[in-house]
Amino acid sequence: MAKGSTPSRERIVAGAADMISRRGLSATSIREMAKHAEAPLGSTYHYFPEGKQQLAAEAVRFTGERVAGSLRKELEAGPAEGLRAFLDLWRGIVVDSDFHAGCPILAVAIEEPQDDETPPALTAAAEVFERWEALLADSLRAHGAEAEQAAQLATLVVAAVEGTVAMCRAKRSTEPLDRTAGQLQALIAAATAK
Repeated sequence: MAKGSTPSRERIVAGAADMISRRGLSATSIREMAKHAEAPLGSTYHYFPEGKQQLAAEAVRFTGERVAGSLRKELEAGPAEGLRAFLDLWRGIVVDSDFHAGCPILAVAIEEPQDDETPPALTAAAEVFERWEALLADSLRAHGAEAEQAAQLATLVVAAVEGTVAMCRAKRSTEPLDRTAGQLQALIAAATAK
């Protein structure tokens, strides 16, 4: 994490996202997230008085918005370009971390809630996935796909890429991304052919 003279809220959130992407939510304490962000624990609780779940939810939203911003920009050129950028982004994350980091949204989504209530981080994860799906579906529709097909394909893309990132980490290889990319690109080409 980047050092600074005072801990910023964003630096703590970014550090938490990175830590969750590597270790998952249950295996990460708020103390460890603060340490990873090189922030005093007191500052972390100042910014996140509700504790770990509040910080995790913000980390999920932070990552979700960063990815959505990149995806939104690339989708201007079309869904194939957006898919390519989405895959390249995750390829960079897994390779640059030597296959130690994945997606913090997926990491939060697969955690079992400790009680019957839906934790804020899980709600944030669902919102992020929906946002990514909506961006992809909008682009697919704008490039000729029928509405229902666009929605289904957008869900497939997000689910496939998220699962592929997990496979890359497990296999310590980008081969799953390469294989998934080829199939998703073919589906997008077929859906947008006029």
